[in-house]
Amino acid sequence: MARRKVKQQVDNKKLIIEAFNEMAREKSIDRDLLQGIVEETLSAMVKKKYGLEANFDIIVNMEKGDIEIYLMREIVEEVENPETQISAEEVREVTGDEPEIGDEHIEEITLENIADSFGRRLIAQAIQNLNQRIRDVEKDNIYEEYAKRVGEVIIGEIYQVRPNNILVMHNKVEMRLPREEQIPTERLKKNQQVKAILKEVRRSGGATGLPDLILSRADDSFMARLFEQEIPEIYDGIIEIRAIAREPGERAKVAVTSFDERVDPVGACVGMKGIRIHSIVRELGNENIDIIEFTDDARLFIARALSPAKVRDVQISDDGRQATVVVPDDQVSLAIGKQGQNVRLASKLTGYSLSLVKEGAEDIELVEFRDEIGRDIFEQLVRASIETAREFLEADPTVLLRIIPKEKIVRIRTIMMEEFEEREDQSYLIALEEAAVALESGESTDGQSDDIAESYAEDTPEVYEQELAEEAGEAAEEASTGGDEQVED
Repeated sequence: MARRKVKQQVDNKKLIIEAFNEMAREKSIDRDLLQGIVEETLSAMVKKKYGLEANFDIIVNMEKGDIEIYLMREIVEEVENPETQISAEEVREVTGDEPEIGDEHIEEITLENIADSFGRRLIAQAIQNLNQRIRDVEKDNIYEEYAKRVGEVIIGEIYQVRPNNILVMHNKVEMRLPREEQIPTERLKKNQQVKAILKEVRRSGGATGLPDLILSRADDSFMARLFEQEIPEIYDGIIEIRAIAREPGERAKVAVTSFDERVDPVGACVGMKGIRIHSIVRELGNENIDIIEFTDDARLFIARALSPAKVRDVQISDDGRQATVVVPDDQVSLAIGKQGQNVRLASKLTGYSLSLVKEGAEDIELVEFRDEIGRDIFEQLVRASIETAREFLEADPTVLLRIIPKEKIVRIRTIMMEEFEEREDQSYLIALEEAAVALESGESTDGQSDDIAESYAEDTPEVYEQELAEEAGEAAEEASTGGDEQVED
C-alpha cells in the first residue's frame, strides 16, 4: 500500500506541473502571477474553514508541483479561540503523543489529505474562484495588449460567419468584424485569411466576458494603413495623406501631398504601370481610387477633387463653407457621377458644400436636393430626364404628379425658389391644381397642354397672341373651303 501511495503522489505532482505550464502558456499568464493567484485562492479557502484569525503558511512550488499548507495553533487545556487554539486532548488523539501545554501544533495539509481537511464542497468553490481569477487576468492581459494596437492592421482567419458579424481568430484571440465595418460588395468565407484594421477595443463584450475587439475594413484609416504598407514614401514620411473620402467597395478619393519637390505624390502612389495602387484596389474588392494632389488653394483643390470632370470656375462663399462650381454642359454628368457619387465624395474630401451650376445659366443639379426629395423619387425624376432644379421648376405638372404628391411638389418648389432668390409662379400653381384634379377624376390629361399654355400667357403674351392668330387663320381656311363645296353642289 505504501508503494502505491508514493506512486500516486508523484503522479499528482506531474499533473500539477503540466497543468500550471499549460495554463501559463495558453492564457499568456506570467508564472509568478499564476503562483500568486493559487496562493490567494488557498488562503481564502483556509480562512473560510478555520477563521480569519487563523495562523497558517502556504507553500506553492510550480517547478516541483508542491502545494502545502501549514496550520499553526497553540496547544491549550481548554479552547477559548478555536481559530488560533487546539486542545491537548485533540492533539493527543491525532498524534498519539503527549503534548506540552503552550507549544505550537503544526498541522500539515497536502494534496493527499486536502479533501479530508476541507471537504469536496469547499474545494469545488476554491477551484471555481481560481478559474474566475484566471479569467479576469486573461481579460486584463488581452485588453492591455490590444488596446496598444488600435489602428494597426491585423491579419486573422475567419472561423465563423454570422448574419451581423464575422468572427476572426488572431493568435487564439477572438475578434469581431461587424456588418457595418465590412465592405458591402465583398463576400468573406470561413477559413479565409482576412486583413483589417483594429478599430476599437472594449473592456467587455459578448457571453464570454472577454474584451470586444472590433475590426474594420470600411474605415478610412484602413485605406490609409494600406497606403503606408504599399507605398514606401508614405511610410517614410516623404508623402502625407491629407484627406480621404470613401464609399467602401465603390469609390474613394485620396488627397496626398509631398514634402520633397522632387517626388510627385500622385505618381508615387500610383506606381510603375499602376502596380502600387492596383494591389490596394484588389485588397479593397476592386474599389476605384482617385489620387488627388492636395493644395492650400481651396478653389484649385475643389476643382481637382471633382476630377475626372473639368470645371470652368469655383466661387467660395463668404463664410468659407460653401462653393459654387461652374461646369461645362458636357462635363456635368462626370462632375455629378453615378447617383451623385463624384460630387458627394469631392464635398467630403474638401470639406465644402458644393453646388454645381451649368455654364451659361444659373442652375443647380437636382442631386443637391436629394435629401429633400428622397432617394427613390430622385431616381424616378432622373429617369424622366429631370436632372436640374430649373428642369424641375419648368416640368409639366402632370409628369410630376405621376411621381410626386402635389403638396410635396409645392414644398420642393419653395426650397428651390429660395435658392434662386425668386418668387413662386402663381400661374404654375393653378395649372398644378387643375392637373391634380384631372388626375383624381380619371380624366385624360392629353389636352392639358393647352390649358398650361394659357396659364403662361401672362408671362409670354407675344407667344400666346401668335398661337391665337394661327388658330384663327386655320378656322378661316376651313370656313372658305366649306363655302366652295356648297357652291359646287
